[in-house]
Amino acid sequence: MTLTQQKNLKNAIRALKPKQMSQSTKNDRSWSKWHMRLHKRLKQNKSLLPINSTLILAISGGQDSMALLKLIIDLRRLYKWQVEIWHGDHQWHSKSKKIEEELKLWCLNKQISFHSNKAKKEVVANEEKARNWRYKNLLMKAKFLSSKNIYFPSTRILTGHTATDRAETIIMNLARGTDLIGLSTLKEQRTLEKNIDLARPLLIFNRSETLEICKEFNLPIWIDPSNENINLTRNKIRKEILPILNSIHKGADSRIASVANRLEGFSKDQQSFAKIAIEFCQGEEINSLSRQKLINLTNSIRKIILFNWLKMLGVTRVTALQIEEINTKTSQKNPPGTIHLHGDFLIGWNKETIYISNKTK
Repeated sequence: MTLTQQKNLKNAIRALKPKQMSQSTKNDRSWSKWHMRLHKRLKQNKSLLPINSTLILAISGGQDSMALLKLIIDLRRLYKWQVEIWHGDHQWHSKSKKIEEELKLWCLNKQISFHSNKAKKEVVANEEKARNWRYKNLLMKAKFLSSKNIYFPSTRILTGHTATDRAETIIMNLARGTDLIGLSTLKEQRTLEKNIDLARPLLIFNRSETLEICKEFNLPIWIDPSNENINLTRNKIRKEILPILNSIHKGADSRIASVANRLEGFSKDQQSFAKIAIEFCQGEEINSLSRQKLINLTNSIRKIILFNWLKMLGVTRVTALQIEEINTKTSQKNPPGTIHLHGDFLIGWNKETIYISNKTK
C-alpha cells in the first residue's frame, strides 16, 4: 500500500469514528448528561445514597418521580443498589386506581420490584396528613425489607423533589413569615428514624429538566388531576407565581433553591451557637429560660435563642412574627403573660423565668 493510500485509509477511518460513536451513544440509553450530573453529585456527597444499600423510591408516576426512577435504575449497577418502588394511592381522584395499575405493570415489565398502599380518604384529608401517611408507610416498608435482608438494609427513602419544589417551599415560607431556618427547608438529606434517611437526589434539577429527561428517554408520565387544583397553596405557586418569576429571570426557581442551599450551612452554624447560648440561659427547669440572663443579650441574639429553644422543646411551627412578639413581651419591664402556640403549646413568663408547657399533657 502506497503512502497516499495509507493516508486516505486513515482519513476514512477518522471520518467513520464520529458517526459510529454517535450511533453508539444514541443506542446507549443508560447514560446521558443527566446521569453524569447525578453521578458527580453522588461522588461529592457519598453518604447521600450509599453503595451496597437498598433504596426505596417513592414514585407517584409524575414527571419528577419518573425521572428519578430512570436515573437511579441506570446507575444501580455502578453503585450496587437494590431498588424498590413504593406508590401511595391517596384516592383523591377517580383515576388514582388506574395510575397505580399502569405504573405497577410498567415496573413489572422492567423487572423492578413494586409495592403500594391505598389510603383511606379521611386519613389523607389534607396535604400535611397525606405527607405523614406517606412517610409512615415508607418507614414501615423500609423496616420490613430490612428484616427480610439484614445484609442489604433499606437505609434510604428517595423522593423526587426538585429545585422547583424547594423554590415553592421558600416562597410559601416567606409568605408565612418564616425565620432563616424555614428558608433552608427541603434538605438534600435528613434522618427519619435511626439508620433510615430521607434523600432528595433531584434537588440539583428543576422541573423543566425532569420533563426533558422524560422526553429524552420516552418515559411514561401519569398526570395527577389534583395537581391542577390551584386552591392548594403549592399548586397556586407552581402554576401562577413561579412562571412569572421564571419569565422575568430564566431559571429563577433553580437560583432561589440555591439560596436555600447556602442558608442551610449558615443555619447549622447558627443552631450550634444557639445551643451554647441556651445552655447559658437555662432556667431551673429543663423547659425554662432565665428571663434575666436573656434580657442582657442583644435583640437579634434573643430571637435566635427563643426560636431554637422552642424548636428543641417540640414547637414545630413558629413564625418570625411570633418570635418578634415573644421577644418584645418578655423584654425588660414588661409584665408577666402568656401566648398560645401551634400544637397546644403555651409559652409564659414571669419576672424571673420564661417557660413552655403543653396543654394536652
